Amino acid sequence: MHLKTILEVKYLNKKLKMEFWNSQLTEKSWKLLQELRKKYNFILIGGWATYLWTRQQKSKDIDIVVEIKELQKLKNENLSKNYNLKKYEVKSDEIDVDIYVSYFSKLTIAPENLKKYIKKIEGFNVVSPEALIILKQGAYKDRKNSIKGEKDKIDILSLLLFSGVDIKAYRSILKEYSLDYYAKNLRDLLKNFKDYTALNLTPQEFKFKKKTMREQFKKS
Repeated sequence: MHLKTILEVKYLNKKLKMEFWNSQLTEKSWKLLQELRKKYNFILIGGWATYLWTRQQKSKDIDIVVEIKELQKLKNENLSKNYNLKKYEVKSDEIDVDIYVSYFSKLTIAPENLKKYIKKIEGFNVVSPEALIILKQGAYKDRKNSIKGEKDKIDILSLLLFSGVDIKAYRSILKEYSLDYYAKNLRDLLKNFKDYTALNLTPQEFKFKKKTMREQFKKS
């Protein structure tokens, strides 16, 4: 990488660590997520779902999907409605919980359809890596020029390289929702991503993983 690129990457990583990967905040967030799991039925998406699939970066914020009837129970958590973004929110200290509701919230894959793509990990209903990449791609498309967009990009690459994603299954979901062009966007993201340090990889490991994933795209 050129010197300018290296400096830019270091600056972004510093901002990400301060805002999203602060160890104190991620521990608080994980404890809160465990408490929510004991009380409510939900599908986990977002950064914590990415972590459970990849064991890479943890998350500060929590993103969950619930049915309308489950939303009624969550009213005990000082729930507020975000009309513009069509979601509900709970704020606990410095942790944001974003709640997406079936037949109301707008996600790249409709919340009510996500139940088709869940797996059980550590007691959580976690959306599959294939569906999660698509959700992350949708979020990245909307905020690619922001610090949150940078985190989305790193999460997407983590899922691609560490989750055991099935590219054929990924393409199948894209086809179902007429999102075939996402596959090219994903290949381009993989091709242009340079920051192996954000994925805790050496240059050699990163090169090998990228090559392996490109081969999977060719075969799918």
